[in-house]
Amino acid sequence: MTEDAPRGSVVLVHGGFVDGSGWQGVYDALKAAGHNVAIVQNPTLSLDGDVAATRQVIDRVPGPVTLVGHSYGGVVITEAGNHEKVTSLVYIAAFAPDKGESVSTLIADPPPGAPVPPILPPDQGFLFLDRDKFTDSFAADLPRAQAEFMADSQVPWGVDALGGAVAQPAWRTKRSWYLIATDDRMIPPPAQHAMSERIGAQTVEVAGSHSVYVSQPAAVADFIKEAARS
Repeated sequence: MTEDAPRGSVVLVHGGFVDGSGWQGVYDALKAAGHNVAIVQNPTLSLDGDVAATRQVIDRVPGPVTLVGHSYGGVVITEAGNHEKVTSLVYIAAFAPDKGESVSTLIADPPPGAPVPPILPPDQGFLFLDRDKFTDSFAADLPRAQAEFMADSQVPWGVDALGGAVAQPAWRTKRSWYLIATDDRMIPPPAQHAMSERIGAQTVEVAGSHSVYVSQPAAVADFIKEAARS
């Protein structure tokens, strides 16, 4: 193994309303660069359940682990990142909560004029995005057919997961990176800047929607590779 060869593993964690298949472009780029990569399929019923699912995947891969989360996946990695094999955290247009915070608390006071995510009222304990507004809010930079497929294949997001509060933020003891999606209409870029600054993350800005990891897989993979090398 050369000095610059990849070491350990990258574990990718998806956010709410979608599953792990959206990571395929990033996965392919990381695999081509020689990284061992695994994707967590969160049940999205509760934060505790998603943290447990993530820890199971971390247990199965060789360490050290670079743990990556998109959107709500940022909450998951903030807690699951306390696993002893995790050496760094990478937030991709993601929530980065502090102790006692959840998605619910982080979205409770949006910046003035910020777009409001089109989340429908809870249905039997689960949340969905308004299908007709999904493209503009979640995937405005993707081909319309692809965005419509994502809208029609939404994963029900449990209200309990939305309200799950972090007990021990891993970014307090692990190195952190944050990719800000400059055209995000789900998590406003000013909020992303504020969270990245609060956790002391190394940051980069990429032009993209909330689905930046789907629309800009090469840029996202390059940022993850930088974190994994550090």
